[in-house]
Amino acid sequence: MFRVTRAEVRLGKIRDNMKQIRCLFPDTVKLMAVVKADGYGHGDAEAARMAEQGGADALAVAYLNEALRLRAQGITLPILILTPIEPQEVPLAEEHELMLTVTSGEWFREMRRYRNASAADKLKVHVKADTGLGRIGLRSKEEWDELAPWLHADDIVVDGFFTHFATASNEDTTFLTRQRDRFAEMIEWVEHSGVAVNHYHCAGSAAALRFPELAMDMVRIGAAMFGFYPERLVPSVKLEPALSLRSRLMQVKQLRKGEYIGYDNSYRADGDEWIGTVPIGYADGWSQGLQGTQMLVNGKRATVVGKICMDQLMLRLPGPCEEGAEVTIIGSQGDERITCAELARHIGTVPQEISASIAPRVSKVYKE
Repeated sequence: MFRVTRAEVRLGKIRDNMKQIRCLFPDTVKLMAVVKADGYGHGDAEAARMAEQGGADALAVAYLNEALRLRAQGITLPILILTPIEPQEVPLAEEHELMLTVTSGEWFREMRRYRNASAADKLKVHVKADTGLGRIGLRSKEEWDELAPWLHADDIVVDGFFTHFATASNEDTTFLTRQRDRFAEMIEWVEHSGVAVNHYHCAGSAAALRFPELAMDMVRIGAAMFGFYPERLVPSVKLEPALSLRSRLMQVKQLRKGEYIGYDNSYRADGDEWIGTVPIGYADGWSQGLQGTQMLVNGKRATVVGKICMDQLMLRLPGPCEEGAEVTIIGSQGDERITCAELARHIGTVPQEISASIAPRVSKVYKE
């Protein structure tokens, strides 16, 4: 490891979060752990192993390459790819025993050019329904009627039929209720068509924690596994963040009143101030939008001032500090704590965007 800036991941927190979530549901409800985007920045295989120890029955990722990476690292749990893959990639996915998301009959029509219906092994698929998020999935009865005949093929197993809520973290549940009712209507389409489905699922982290009655046959847990969830709306659940991010002051200097720092003279000192430089920047995933957030030095808060550079940023320190002093970017120091949720509020996003944005050139250190 050649950088003082490093992410520290407490694996036990991921496992314990999953164990707590597992206890919220009957054994008949399966737990699918979502480890896409390198495990939301925590490490994909490491998160997958902790999820399995915590009771996960299956995994989900966004793309084929993420699933193949998990298989290459020895992960054997069933894996669902949440984004439809190209039809010509189906043989590769089958070789690694991966489950596929499908949304249309046209995909099946094209897929048959690459897979023989008489194949000995069965292809496991999950059908995605768009009930209001507007991302991917079938939306109309006509689309279902076009898809359904393909699902009756002898070499196809419909392992799941699922949707995703757009507003599960919002206090107002009006739109979520609308999506729930739409999904119930779509399930009737499935049942009337005679297509056998192994699992119906609609609840991601926020929906599963807030509305356990929506668990159906399976829940998909991603953000909550890493300690990101709407705490205010589910006060009875206590999950712990697993990630911290730390660095050190590489240079400390005193700025006189009226002096500038940063590109475009983006910060001007109002008085005599102490400034520390920290080796993390937007190429590490610390975007310029995080100017004005805080970090911890010597147990006190220090504000990011001036435009964040590609490789470094500057802090207005609470006073003179030694070069080499530890900087807590995410995590606790003394009685203070910086969370991904706090940082996310600053730029109007969700906590998992903060962790998922940490670039590969930031080393990860795994601890129990």
